[in-house]
Amino acid sequence: MHLPPQFSDEDELISGCLSGKRQAQRQLYDTYSRRFMAICLRYLKDQEQAEDVMIQSFMKIFEKLSQFQGKGSFEGWMKRIVVTQALMAIRSNRSLSLSVSLEDAEKMQEPVAEELNQLEVAELMDLIQSLPLGYRTVFNLFAIEGYSHHEIGELLGITESTSKSQLNRARSVLKEKITSLQLQTKITHG
Repeated sequence: MHLPPQFSDEDELISGCLSGKRQAQRQLYDTYSRRFMAICLRYLKDQEQAEDVMIQSFMKIFEKLSQFQGKGSFEGWMKRIVVTQALMAIRSNRSLSLSVSLEDAEKMQEPVAEELNQLEVAELMDLIQSLPLGYRTVFNLFAIEGYSHHEIGELLGITESTSKSQLNRARSVLKEKITSLQLQTKITHG
């Protein structure tokens, strides 16, 4: 049996968490855990590692909650913590391979929007997950999280041009994978 939320608005929920009320902490977790797990899975392929990062993110959110000043979106503030925790997990497990050859950079193209529209969300997320780590990380930060190339450079310790190259290469690889998937679908159904 699922109980209705006890804290009816965001301010009340934040206040409850700040006072150490377990029900408020549980409601915050229940409200956002699925969304934050999806973010973690975009960066980390391993389900267990993604779960660990999500839990660490909530611990960090509760630890730093008093620093939230009500400026901007509360969910956006928490999302930044989740993304930062995911990036820290990537860095601690292996060095982020973010180099792109000049030859690859010259070949890059934008994916065609209509190709993307024909894909199911789950298929697209699987394709993004299959990208190499550096490409996937930059693609997620830019295309999904909305960070600028300057911000990505600062987060990952790379130049803006490397971020742009990684994004373009990710798009190029995605376009190839989308074309291949569409070809397979036509052969199977046609």
